[in-house]
Amino acid sequence: MTMSNESFRSAALEQWKPLVAPGEFPTRAQAWSDAALTLEGDGTHYLYVFAGSAELTLEVGRFALRAGMYATFSGHGVVTATGTGLAVTRLGGRGPFLLGGPIENEGRLRYIDGCTDSLLLPPSILGEPCLNHLHIPAGTAQSAHTHPSVRVGVIARGRGECVTEGNRHALVAGLCFVIEPGCRHSFHTADDSLDVVVYHPDSDTGPTHHDHPMINRTYL
Repeated sequence: MTMSNESFRSAALEQWKPLVAPGEFPTRAQAWSDAALTLEGDGTHYLYVFAGSAELTLEVGRFALRAGMYATFSGHGVVTATGTGLAVTRLGGRGPFLLGGPIENEGRLRYIDGCTDSLLLPPSILGEPCLNHLHIPAGTAQSAHTHPSVRVGVIARGRGECVTEGNRHALVAGLCFVIEPGCRHSFHTADDSLDVVVYHPDSDTGPTHHDHPMINRTYL
């Protein structure tokens, strides 16, 4: 299915249907639930294992992943899982192969309204996609805000709600969601904190050919 006029949509990973968000940064979002998921070679794939375990099979070998871990690779691959997880593909992208995790208890970077964020899978060059871990402490009423591109995420831990114009969407662990570009929204928590793993199809930070650690620390 493709994006509709709905600005926010969500479903449990077990019930998620493949979705394609067209536009400047074409993105496909899929989920797996106790089954194999084949990812075709038409882009760069970003994975998050929510529950259980998964084995990622690539041309270069097989890699074991457990709950809370994440990965990115380009081209063809197969996820064989006992559990659930999310796979987001930047169609046409060509990124590196990386594994990481599990996610930490909080983020390492300051974000709005006392929230924190970690850049789990950073852009290898300015403008490329990234995967983030957003931590929202208990008792947070986030300021309403927008993003210029689509956001695809999964609730990793905790509970809360996402408030959009005229609607309040309950958020619980294992829920997958998509937020359309320009959708005004905010995350709110009460007694529990909320941890979100979220994919961004673009970035306005990252290395460039003229600004990166190797060249900046090379003196001629």
